[in-house]
Amino acid sequence: MADSTLVPSGPSLWSRLPKIPAFIALVLLAVFVLDPLNVFPIIQKTLGSFAHTLPFLLFAICAVGYVKATGAEALLAQAFKGREARMIIVAALAGGLSPFCSCEVIPFIAGLLAVGAPLSAVMAFWIASPLMDPAMFAITAGAISTDFAIAKLVFTVLIGAFAGYMTMAFSQSSVFTDPLRPQPAKKGCGCGPRTFIGKPVWSFWKEKARTTVFKDTVVENGIFLGQWLLVAYLLEALMLTYTPADLIATLLGGTGPGPVLLGALLGAPAYLNGYAAAGLVGALIDQGMA
Repeated sequence: MADSTLVPSGPSLWSRLPKIPAFIALVLLAVFVLDPLNVFPIIQKTLGSFAHTLPFLLFAICAVGYVKATGAEALLAQAFKGREARMIIVAALAGGLSPFCSCEVIPFIAGLLAVGAPLSAVMAFWIASPLMDPAMFAITAGAISTDFAIAKLVFTVLIGAFAGYMTMAFSQSSVFTDPLRPQPAKKGCGCGPRTFIGKPVWSFWKEKARTTVFKDTVVENGIFLGQWLLVAYLLEALMLTYTPADLIATLLGGTGPGPVLLGALLGAPAYLNGYAAAGLVGALIDQGMA
């Protein structure tokens, strides 16, 4: 009698494909089928925008690599010392300048809570950190403008500080009595925890292990940011090619709270990645001002 044991099938072709390059290829294939005359202009616009941002991208990934290799993240612990009210502002500023990704920051804040850092300051850092980092600042400056990047950094700090002060105001609530679980989850995006103790080693190239960290960080961030920026600029090229400027101006133009609320409602489901969003915002600005 034949063995009836089911043999699990291997991963599908789609699961083995790199998702973002496959998405780019599918979009270009769709344009080629539906509007072949615009394929090369769209590719040209995409690569042109990417080339414009490339110097900012290279600076960003090298800066993040340097921070990781030297262990300069340890300096962030200084933001959680002193008076609580001052600590909130410093923590929000540190969050806006730190190179943590949105899930890499979780073990960091868990460690801070474990050693007794005030929840208000930790919350300020936690809220501000995903909104801005050195890479996002550089890419936003390149994709939109330096003034826009500075404005986003300022509002990032203000939003983080607001969250921190609100948390401090309700710190006596039972909700915040014990914010740290005995066994915090260890799974995430694979970034892994980062230490916030020790002293930075600024001349990291003298140690082989730190040099490896620098190289790995630059390669990983280069691939990650590069492919997402290509998606952003591809969508920007499609938007500039097929979306009438009058439509953008009608939907998001004008003054008052209406366009702000509409922009927030449209932006939430349309969100792909913070870095990709810079290119899309740049396209919206170009369309709205055309």
